[in-house]
Amino acid sequence: MPHSTTHCVTHSHIFLHPLLENSTMPNTRSERRQQQLLEMQAERLCGSCPVVDKCLTEAIIKHDAAGFVAGTTQRQRIEVRRRLNVRVQELDLDQFTGVRSGRQFDTEEILRLRNANPDQPLSTIAAKIGCSVSTVKRHLRRLENVEVKPRVLQVPPTPGQIMAMAALVKSSVRGQAA
Repeated sequence: MPHSTTHCVTHSHIFLHPLLENSTMPNTRSERRQQQLLEMQAERLCGSCPVVDKCLTEAIIKHDAAGFVAGTTQRQRIEVRRRLNVRVQELDLDQFTGVRSGRQFDTEEILRLRNANPDQPLSTIAAKIGCSVSTVKRHLRRLENVEVKPRVLQVPPTPGQIMAMAALVKSSVRGQAA
């Protein structure tokens, strides 16, 4: 199969238009009309895309993208997640800023070592694990801010379930606008 570029790339002037971002609200009738036109064009282009199912599935399950993605607005994707009880993991900005070397450290192991050795300095725990003191502190801070719950494996919805729910959300929004 030959490599082809998706419509969101070839028509980026539509998909990256400020009026398709949630943070930009149209102020005039002309801007509202232009926003509707852009949404219709983007939805039509997404509808003919061969990877729309995969694109929407990733936008629902893996990351919270801004703007218009896979035939949906950000508000519609939020509603799909709510109805399917899907929680998107927050981006780990530490990795993007270079705070982490890419090496993963086990938070539970750091907590276990801290509880077993409460009088030892954090530098001792860091030396045992092979990380920096700031990494130990960061993991301990995260644990302070997180309510400890038993881990429950959630089966993610299938692409078919996501597409069906997106269609339902989009049709209910259209029904409200009429």
